[in-house]
Amino acid sequence: MGSDHQHHHRHDNLRTAFFLNLGFTVIEIVGGLYVNSVSIISDAVHDLGDSISIGLAWYLERVSKKGASQKFSFGYSRFSLLGALINSMVLIMGSGYVIYEGVRRLIHPELSDANGMMLLAVVGVAVNGYAALKMSRGKTLNERVISWHLLEDVFGWAAVLLVGIVLKFYESPYLDPALSLMIAGYILWNVLKRLKETLEVFLQGTPHEVDLREIEQKLLNLTLIDSLHDSHIWSLDGERNVFSTHVKLREVLSIPQMREVKNQIKETLRPYHFHNCTVELEFADEVCSMEHTH
Repeated sequence: MGSDHQHHHRHDNLRTAFFLNLGFTVIEIVGGLYVNSVSIISDAVHDLGDSISIGLAWYLERVSKKGASQKFSFGYSRFSLLGALINSMVLIMGSGYVIYEGVRRLIHPELSDANGMMLLAVVGVAVNGYAALKMSRGKTLNERVISWHLLEDVFGWAAVLLVGIVLKFYESPYLDPALSLMIAGYILWNVLKRLKETLEVFLQGTPHEVDLREIEQKLLNLTLIDSLHDSHIWSLDGERNVFSTHVKLREVLSIPQMREVKNQIKETLRPYHFHNCTVELEFADEVCSMEHTH
């Protein structure tokens, strides 16, 4: 019930962010052309990419909540991760375009309409700020990447507002393109960090918040466990982690002792809140083909 409510909440947040972003992108394109601002036009292209990404994320978030199937035995949760990867790539391409337009305008400077810039900036801060607030409680990588998109836009529009105010008192054709380059550089730096995080999850790297060696040591401290091998931790989507290991027992145990060992292992792993745990128990004289492969 709680999971269904959370999924519905995420779905509504993504839908709200999508329509807000798409609607404001149209306003940006028209307004940017009207006030002759390369930073606004560049941000419009950036927001168009965001709109496409958020729409895709909205769709993938719905797909990711499907149950397990014959084809995807873990379910579809990694489709959400795919959305985060695509979103990051769109941001990188959008930032590249902004840099190109900013450099071109520095070479061929033109004045912008300060009043129009300030008006659009106020609307931009309000719209993107509201959408960012709606997404701020997201837990998946997909939601966090989109939240970062929107927060970047808030900062960007705040900077546009500041430049508009300055242009009211000091006309300079270089402030607008210089601002667009600073925004693009800031976005590019942060999205590359997010892309690295997404790729680590996509490539099944060990989550930073979990210490595999610590878990192994806790399990080895249990009385009847002799050794561990083939231990792995990876994340389905940046939120739900999976753990697996092979446990070699010290001696042949009775059925009640086996149950006790299983219960001890479950209690040891419980604080880590793994989405899925697979533990294979092996007897002391048992030879496992996976024991010496890592």
